[in-house]
Amino acid sequence: MRYLSRRLKLCLSIFLILCFSILEHVFADDVVLMSYGGHNETIGPYWVAVDKGLYQKHGIDARLLQVRNAQISLTALISGEVPIFLPSIANVLSGITAGAKLGCIAFPIKGVSRELVVRQDIDSLEALRGKTIGVQSIGGGFWLQTMMLLDAVGVDPDKIGMKMRVIGEEATIVQALVSGNVDAAVVTLPSAQVAKRGGARTLVSTTDLNIALQTVGLCGRNERIAKSPELMTRLARGMVDGIVYILDPRNKREVSAVLKKHLRLSADEVAETSYHSLRTIISLDIAPDLAAFKNVQRIAARVNPKIAQVDVNEAINLSVVKILEDSGYLADARKKVALAR
Repeated sequence: MRYLSRRLKLCLSIFLILCFSILEHVFADDVVLMSYGGHNETIGPYWVAVDKGLYQKHGIDARLLQVRNAQISLTALISGEVPIFLPSIANVLSGITAGAKLGCIAFPIKGVSRELVVRQDIDSLEALRGKTIGVQSIGGGFWLQTMMLLDAVGVDPDKIGMKMRVIGEEATIVQALVSGNVDAAVVTLPSAQVAKRGGARTLVSTTDLNIALQTVGLCGRNERIAKSPELMTRLARGMVDGIVYILDPRNKREVSAVLKKHLRLSADEVAETSYHSLRTIISLDIAPDLAAFKNVQRIAARVNPKIAQVDVNEAINLSVVKILEDSGYLADARKKVALAR
């Protein structure tokens, strides 16, 4: 009898172990690697969603991979090393001209929050004639926002002899401005603060400029998006949750801490500036916008004429946003934001 009892306990233990193993497999999070180039607060919705466990609510172990620039991110996507990348529209259109079949399902950022900072002796747009402006790369997201700000204030770099100098990451560009190696730069608000402490001044702010731009969207190969609609929907839900978390003023301290950590900011006040900057451009209006795509196409075609021939509708995938709208998920998110304000 004692022997049977021991065998019964052993069988029950094995049964329970097998059950938990199966349940662990069934409910294991899908690991999704997402790459990005530009390292600034626009990645905030994804950082917040990862750090606060918002993706895990949707069964996703989301991991973010920063690479040196958007071109490397695109190469990783096309080679299959990453399933999703978070690019500017210009990078997507550039990839399409190279033969890639790419699509975007949602964008958390709508608009531009930057400043054109210049040396102290530059006191007007006319004074930019013949000057040098620093960029991260030609054709990337940093360059794009630089060009869009200049375009919004009626400045054509080619017509006034303004030279673009590729410097590297934003922090290096700010150092180049302060040291006099470049004359101007279009940078995020926290970087503008650093530049001004070093003697630069703000010439133009995007605060009063209505620039049609979407960036750092959930984008990938059309084949992958078509084959994984349920996964793409869960990724978009996690992103929406990140937006809602940021737009809830009660989370200001936590969001600022996330930004401070990932942007490696030294001061709380700089993190707060980054927080406020992000809140001015983050939006639940996440559907890929045709007007924004066409605006980017117009600017990006200056360095890659093939982009002008792209049918931008090929890169716009509204299927996931439609699911979120039809299910009421976006409506609920909007209600949460409205109640929190």
